[in-house]
Amino acid sequence: MKLAFIGLGSIGRPMSQLLINNGYDLNLYQRKKINNDDERKYFIDPIEAVIDCDGLLICVTDDDAVESVLFGSNGISGSLKPNSFVIDFSTISPNKSISIHKRLAHQNIFYVDCPVSGGTEGASEGSLSLFIGASKEECLSFEHIFQVLGKSINYFNGVGKGQQVKALNQILVAGTYAAVAEAMELGKLLDLPMDDVIDALKVGAANSWPLENRSKAMLIDKHPLGFKLELHNKDLSIAIDLAKSINIDLPIASRVKEMEQMLIQIGLGELDVAVLHRYISLIKK
Repeated sequence: MKLAFIGLGSIGRPMSQLLINNGYDLNLYQRKKINNDDERKYFIDPIEAVIDCDGLLICVTDDDAVESVLFGSNGISGSLKPNSFVIDFSTISPNKSISIHKRLAHQNIFYVDCPVSGGTEGASEGSLSLFIGASKEECLSFEHIFQVLGKSINYFNGVGKGQQVKALNQILVAGTYAAVAEAMELGKLLDLPMDDVIDALKVGAANSWPLENRSKAMLIDKHPLGFKLELHNKDLSIAIDLAKSINIDLPIASRVKEMEQMLIQIGLGELDVAVLHRYISLIKK
């Protein structure tokens, strides 16, 4: 199976490497030519990258980026083979996924929304959670791709459903990260032995992925990239818009979005979501 991969960012690059390590023939789109990597086949023209490929994998930032890749001025949709497939690992709006699915179906190309969760660690280790907007039966011919990349492979029967589940994921991420950030800052201000506190909290009902994996980064104010704050903020916008479309409010997610926007305004958007803890010191009276 010959594949093309577009979107070699902090998540997409390790995903592509895993596929190469597992024997996939992968064409990689890179804006600038790279000559010092014999293991990979780079293309600076996205159309050349997808010629004769059985499938295209996309992992880019937002609705506009996916639209540009497929249908923009140098879009590749017209160069995709009939009966090929597109797996979109990007987090975009459900409606955009539905629209793309319909447009590509006219070319006999099967589009699947498959947003992921697990950050750079999960992308490197092949332990991502995959939220797939299709049935398992529809994906049988390429399900091994999911098995290489994900530890938790979840099928939700219907285009856009993967994006809806990812929206729920990001709401939960917002609440847990913000709660851990507040707890860490308060604990420091109370002069508690925070390493011991974290060990104690991990055992009880307060445990969470951010507490396990990001609490100590918050304490020392060092933030190795797992997932960019600005991208999570974009994802919260998708979730909030989705809720508004059925006339409900998300007060906690909306508040965390405001906190993130304040941090983005002072230049912290490229850092990991764990940088949320700095919000407490910004508003400290």
